[in-house]
Amino acid sequence: MLRKIRVILASIFFILITLLFLDFTGTLHLYLGWMAKVQFLPAVLALNVVIIAALVILTLVFGRIYCSVICPLGVLQDIFGWMGKKAKKNRYTYSKAKTWLRYGVLVFFIVILLIGIGSLIALLAPYSSYGRIAENLLKPIYLWGNNALAYFAERADSYTFYHQDVWIKSLPTFLVAAVTFVILLILAWRNGRTYCNTICPVGTVLGTLARFSIFRPAIDKSKCVGCNLCVKNCKASCIDIKNHKIDYSRCVVCGDCISKCKKDAITYTCKREKKDIKDLNPAKTPETASASLMERRSFIATASLVAASVAAAKAQEKLTDGGLAPIVEKEVLQRETEIVPPGAVGLGHLTQHCTGCQLCVSKCPNKVLRPSADLMTLMQPRSSYEKGFCRPECTVCSEVCPTGAIKKITREEKSSIQIGHAVWDAGACLPMVEGVSCGNCARHCPTGAITMVEIDPADEKSPKFPVVDEAVCIGCGACEYVCPVRPVSAIYVEGHQQHKLI
Repeated sequence: MLRKIRVILASIFFILITLLFLDFTGTLHLYLGWMAKVQFLPAVLALNVVIIAALVILTLVFGRIYCSVICPLGVLQDIFGWMGKKAKKNRYTYSKAKTWLRYGVLVFFIVILLIGIGSLIALLAPYSSYGRIAENLLKPIYLWGNNALAYFAERADSYTFYHQDVWIKSLPTFLVAAVTFVILLILAWRNGRTYCNTICPVGTVLGTLARFSIFRPAIDKSKCVGCNLCVKNCKASCIDIKNHKIDYSRCVVCGDCISKCKKDAITYTCKREKKDIKDLNPAKTPETASASLMERRSFIATASLVAASVAAAKAQEKLTDGGLAPIVEKEVLQRETEIVPPGAVGLGHLTQHCTGCQLCVSKCPNKVLRPSADLMTLMQPRSSYEKGFCRPECTVCSEVCPTGAIKKITREEKSSIQIGHAVWDAGACLPMVEGVSCGNCARHCPTGAITMVEIDPADEKSPKFPVVDEAVCIGCGACEYVCPVRPVSAIYVEGHQQHKLI
């Protein structure tokens, strides 16, 4: 029963949080956004004391069920492990905990968190690793399925489904997601929870707490016949059947050992009281019993943690003039200062708090956000305006961010946050180069920051060129997006290191 409950709850959490990343309609985050915010590392980075306390209490009472129910990366490993068990049953063996490696990675993680090396935090954060897999590998498949339905729906005069572009937002992030997926598949297929119990910093912290959990699996030596079925089915490799011990720091309370034991020798129960230790272990000497008690009482103060497609499809070519003249796609600009979304406060704040989970990138309805390719900020969101602009009324990224890297803002606040300013390139602008009228940038500027001025004031029919009022411009990118000049817009946005209020 314990295993069935765990599987049902894990399936629900896994499916819903996956849908949170796959949804492109902009609605599911209103109902499922909390699932990202109850993840351990995002809660720590957001200083969400209530969620942190709830997860700590949950672990101290029931053990590491967070890792087998709530964490999507943990559930993904269980799926891979289940596939491996289908290929070969009873495949696992007991192995001693690699304590030096686990705590070494944890210390390293805390150091890079304090230093603010965002790319390394993103690589080690478990929730973020799954987010990248969902966004870069699973979402393209989901979108292709949607496009297939849209194709047939259109031919039935139905608009229930509509076409979505499938494109690689960042090649480095895609490759990181693919490599992570392959490594997890191999490790989980062969050895179950190897990643969770050797590398994952969240697993190490919760494992330290789980050693003192109230409820835990326990082995009844009087019933155990040493058949090793529990050991061979323990994905955490934490059951030492020779000594009838379970390493609770690695046990994720999956219930597999309980369901496999034919003698009912393993039960999930409240841990023994002190008075029972002598009766249950008559062979122990007073010295060993005392040492055992001291070990259980010692609580290593856990440092504050903690900090953290196959879209190989080319973007569909957009056509005009009856499908005869292809429009040249805009190039991604190499800006002097990168642009980060409103609510991020600035480059420094985003770098310190973002774990690169890709949720904001996945949910951006304007196709503005994409992962950074810079080594120090790899996979963190950056704004770019080749496929859309940051609409003043949209605050989706601030609503879904689980770590506080993008603070929640209102529509009114967004309209007054200056994330950058527009820069005009006279050498590329159509009125200056070809002597024709344009004015696209001024017509579409939502803040009225662009004014068109005659090239020749003495000529009433003179083409006009844009003049940007930097005090009013908020850096939304509308001018850059609608500029007809290709492949590089004649007017573009440069970001601000620190956002300003206007």
